[in-house]
Amino acid sequence: MAIDPQAATNPDSTSTSAGQDTSSAPTGRSAADAEAVLQQAESALKDVEQSLRTPKVARFNLEELVGEGGPPEKVSMDLLRDVTLDLKIELGRTRMNLDEILQLRRGSVVTLDKLAGDPVDIFVNGRMVARGEVLVLNDNFCVRVAELIGSDSIQ
Repeated sequence: MAIDPQAATNPDSTSTSAGQDTSSAPTGRSAADAEAVLQQAESALKDVEQSLRTPKVARFNLEELVGEGGPPEKVSMDLLRDVTLDLKIELGRTRMNLDEILQLRRGSVVTLDKLAGDPVDIFVNGRMVARGEVLVLNDNFCVRVAELIGSDSIQ
C-alpha cells in the first residue's frame, strides 16, 4: 500500500484506500495545467477518430493471384503420374485367435466372409472408392472396376 506524503504532513486530511486525498487542501496543480491536459486528450481523440475514418490498408486485389497467360488450355493425366496413393484390394475378412494365426503355414486355407466371385472392395488411402471383380489375365491376378462408390454411400 502506498503512503500519501500529503497525508503524513497534514493530519487533518483523510485518505481513501487508493491513497488519494479527499480533503479540500490544494493539490499543487493549477487550473491551467488541467486545461492543458484536457486539450491534449481531446486532440488525441480527434486523431484516433480521423485515423479510423481513413483506413491506411490497401484493398485486396484478386487479379494479383492470376499468373500470366492464365491456366493451360488442355491438362493431361501426366500431371498425376507421380502422385503416390495407398491402394488396397480387400478380398474379404475373417476373425482368428492368436493361436490360430500362429498355426498358419504355407498352403493353409483361411475362410473369408465373402464367396468366390463376390465383388472385392477397393480402398484408396484408407477410403473405399470402388468395387470390382478379380480376374486372371496371362497368369496374373487383376481387378476390373465394376462400380464406383459415391461419397454419400461410403460406410
